[in-house]
Amino acid sequence: MSHDTYELKAEKRERVGKGSSRELRRNGLIPAVIYGDKQEPIAITLPSKDVTLKIHAGGFMTTVATIDVGGEKIRVLPKDYQLDPVRDFTMHVDFLRVSKDSQVTVAVPVHFINDEKSPGIKAGGVLNIVRHDVEMSCSADAIPEFLTVDLSGLKVGDTVHISHVTLPAGATPIITDRDFTIATIAVPAAGVSEEETETAPEAE
Repeated sequence: MSHDTYELKAEKRERVGKGSSRELRRNGLIPAVIYGDKQEPIAITLPSKDVTLKIHAGGFMTTVATIDVGGEKIRVLPKDYQLDPVRDFTMHVDFLRVSKDSQVTVAVPVHFINDEKSPGIKAGGVLNIVRHDVEMSCSADAIPEFLTVDLSGLKVGDTVHISHVTLPAGATPIITDRDFTIATIAVPAAGVSEEETETAPEAE
C-alpha cells in the first residue's frame, strides 16, 4: 500500500500569471492548482518548504494527501510538479481531486529483490532494468507503494515480463496489449566479444 497520507495548509490564490508566481516564490510560497472530479479548478498557494520536503521524501506522486484550503479539506493526488533546474526548488504543483471511488493512473516504482539468489548475476550477469516504474490504474485508496520483482533463479539471458510480477489486488497495468519487459539479465560487456576471446584466450 502507499505511503502514509499527510495534510498541507493552503490559501486560495486570487492573482495568477508569471509576475504573481515570482512574487509568491520570493515569499516562500509556490503556486498550485487543484482540478478534476468534475469541479472547477482551484488556484492555491502552498508553503514551498513543506512541499519540497514531501517531494524529496519519496512516494510523492503515489500518496493521497489532504489540502486544507481555508478550512475546506480536499483529498488530492499529485499529478505533476516542476522543479527549478538550477536551484532545485519547487515551482508549481498540479493536484488531482480524488474521492474514495476515484480510479487514478500512477507510475508505481519497481523494486528488485534476491539478486544474490540469481545464478545469472552470481556468474557476472548484469541486471538491465528496462522499466524503473510501471504505469498502473488503481483505486485512489489502494495505490501500491511499489511492485516487487523476485530475481531468484534467473539466469543470463532471462527476461522478466510484467506477467511474472504479482500485481496488487485492484491494480492493472495501463499497457494491456502486450506482455512488456521489466528487466533482463544481460551478459556483461567485458569478456564476451569474439574479438576479445581471440586476442586473449588465456583470460578465459
